[in-house]
Amino acid sequence: MKDVLMSPAASGPEIHYYMIRGGNIKTNITVWEAGQVDGEYIKTYGHYHVGELDETYTILQGIGIVILQKRKTDSAGIPIDDEIESFQALKVKAGDNVFIPSGTGHLAINTGSTWFVTSDDSPVNFEEKDPIGAPGHADYAPFRKLHGAAYYIIEKNGESSLVKNPNYKTVPPASIE
Repeated sequence: MKDVLMSPAASGPEIHYYMIRGGNIKTNITVWEAGQVDGEYIKTYGHYHVGELDETYTILQGIGIVILQKRKTDSAGIPIDDEIESFQALKVKAGDNVFIPSGTGHLAINTGSTWFVTSDDSPVNFEEKDPIGAPGHADYAPFRKLHGAAYYIIEKNGESSLVKNPNYKTVPPASIE
């Protein structure tokens, strides 16, 4: 997780979240620890999907924020990793669903004091080389290269707040919805 934290040298929990991969038949389940790393809430790593793949998160327990970001593209239609066209930070709670369109980078954050638990319908092919840690449908490299999403979510005065990631060249103004 140090690759995508606002303060990678800060101490925090050894494990931020747990995943149970369901494959193509069952859904995946993700469980986040509660807490922070130097004021930044516990989150998933973040990734873009490879190919045409939509996904839906269902919030099963807790409260959090789901980040959705879409990259600008060059004249050949190739995504530009450090230029973000649209950014959303959506507050979520148990019972909510979040649709993640193909091509949208995403991650989820636990802003509560208990477990944050989601289910998702992203397929996993257990025949891949590393289907659990690095499934072939997910590209983690842009988030690693830029040390996280376009904005970090921190606690400020008891509220969730956005901090722009300085590694991005272009990001739109954003708020937590």
